[in-house]
Amino acid sequence: MSKAMSKTQIQAQTQTQTQTQALAKTLAEVRACALCAAHLPLGPRPVLRAAVSARLMIVGQAPGTRVHESGIPWDDSSGDRLREWLGLDREIFYDERRIAIVPMGFCYPGRDAAGGDSPPRPECAPLWHPRLLPLMPNISLTLLVGGYAQVRYLGKAAKSGVAETVRGWRDFAPAFLPTPHPSWRVGLWLKRNPWFEAEIVPALRARVRALV
Repeated sequence: MSKAMSKTQIQAQTQTQTQTQALAKTLAEVRACALCAAHLPLGPRPVLRAAVSARLMIVGQAPGTRVHESGIPWDDSSGDRLREWLGLDREIFYDERRIAIVPMGFCYPGRDAAGGDSPPRPECAPLWHPRLLPLMPNISLTLLVGGYAQVRYLGKAAKSGVAETVRGWRDFAPAFLPTPHPSWRVGLWLKRNPWFEAEIVPALRARVRALV
């Protein structure tokens, strides 16, 4: 029995090493990507974090200007609110061995005509997510932050709008948990939908504590 276990452990270790090498190679390719450079006002600077051992993955929209400058995902007031929802400090949040951060768009997309952030570039997620996800086999929960992530990962199962999708969070458990985007604009949304912080945030914190 001990020899059989040792062989299994060796096989698992070899598989993990192979996946780690493949993920490192893919991440290097992502960070060198310039596919949509012509459309990026500040140029390409892909921002993401991932590791084979990660158990929680956060899929948001795209970096803002502050994140573009620092190269650190969620390094802004939106990140402060998100960490509050998760019940995590910065040390754990940025431990990529536990938490992968893979947004819909890896680079800052610029501003739209109304002065808000433009949508994530449409080329990004279809190109890179299918290559990255198989290399993170330990993901148990994917947090879908905002409508773009919810539409991609939930497809037709997504409800009519973010509020209804978030309200129906139990329909997507245990693999996914949708949330609104924690930008400054969410303040009014939270006042109109107090059930989110009363009901979903405690459940989210419990799931995250169990994972990380």
